[in-house]
Amino acid sequence: MSTAVYDVIVIGAGSVGMPTAMYLAEKGLKVLCLDQFASPGQGSNKCAIGGIRATHSAPAKIRLCLDSLETFGHWKEEHGWDIEWARGGYAFVAYREHEEKLLKNLLVLQKKAGLNIEWKDRDELLEVAPGLRREGLLGGTFSPEDGSASPMRSCLGFHRRAVELGVDCRFNERVTSIMRRKGKVVGVRTDKGGYATACVVNAAGPWARAVAQAGGLDAPVVPDCHEAGISEAVAPFLDPMVVDIRPAPGSENFYFYQHKPGQVVFCITPNPPAVGSDRRETSAYLPMIARRMVDLMPKLGNLKVRRTWRGLYPMTPDGAPLVGRSAGLEGYIDAIGMCGQGYMLGPGVGALVARLATDSLREGDAAVLEELSPARVFGGAEALK
Repeated sequence: MSTAVYDVIVIGAGSVGMPTAMYLAEKGLKVLCLDQFASPGQGSNKCAIGGIRATHSAPAKIRLCLDSLETFGHWKEEHGWDIEWARGGYAFVAYREHEEKLLKNLLVLQKKAGLNIEWKDRDELLEVAPGLRREGLLGGTFSPEDGSASPMRSCLGFHRRAVELGVDCRFNERVTSIMRRKGKVVGVRTDKGGYATACVVNAAGPWARAVAQAGGLDAPVVPDCHEAGISEAVAPFLDPMVVDIRPAPGSENFYFYQHKPGQVVFCITPNPPAVGSDRRETSAYLPMIARRMVDLMPKLGNLKVRRTWRGLYPMTPDGAPLVGRSAGLEGYIDAIGMCGQGYMLGPGVGALVARLATDSLREGDAAVLEELSPARVFGGAEALK
């Protein structure tokens, strides 16, 4: 029996891998997408809360997420699949001079990178996000073109489109080795067989390091855990994602928004980080974030929480993704280390990887790849992680 041959094999069918496979197929390539789980988006994708922002403090991430916003924003009209997209914007609030100064200083970089964002004083911000605690509010930034969608519906939409384009998706199949010869990729072995290819894309999220090691490489990606929750559906009252970057005991920041069907979805960044892959919920999470949410927006005290869950963030040493070709193995491309932002970065990263794999980079791509190079020297962390 002959071995199946593909132009590209994408490892991972989640927030990054599925749109990557789709965009590669749009370039006319024969693509195989492999995933260890039973269907698309069953790793970290289904744990995402759905926020999509280009409001970052790193130019590469701003540019990639602007591309992602184009994809999400036009998906239903172009493909007829409802992903529950809503353009509600992102509001970063400031109740202390420290956050006010940080957010205002970032505006120059953000606008230069093409982001539509403005500082709003207290009364203007209260018009954007009614219900915020007025006392002590100095104002905040608002980026109206950011939004939200359903992670699972999006991933299923990317999968449907990929299959239409001829992508071969194989699930419940774990990669055991990336075959190499004379420093070049020649194929992939799994627990169910083998496939020939000259190009492999690692889009395995929290499992990216194991995939890299299967090719004799390594990747500085270590997962940590973040908890999220969702309320019952209520009448619409909030458009933007609200982000409070003030630290508090047990947490670094938190954020919440009202999803299009009516539920309020919320998440917190734990401090210290919960390093590891234990995805069991904790008893400490809900009381911690409830206090912060009700303090910031008192009307939230009336919400009934339906459930909480815990997902993995594939972290890098500096909190930025690793995207680009390997210097040690020809034909191997990283699209990993999204640091919990794989859902919002996924379409932008996928389109970039497709251009990279087909030598069709556009203006600005080289700068993004340099900033996110897997071979970079790791420095400080991004201001708006």
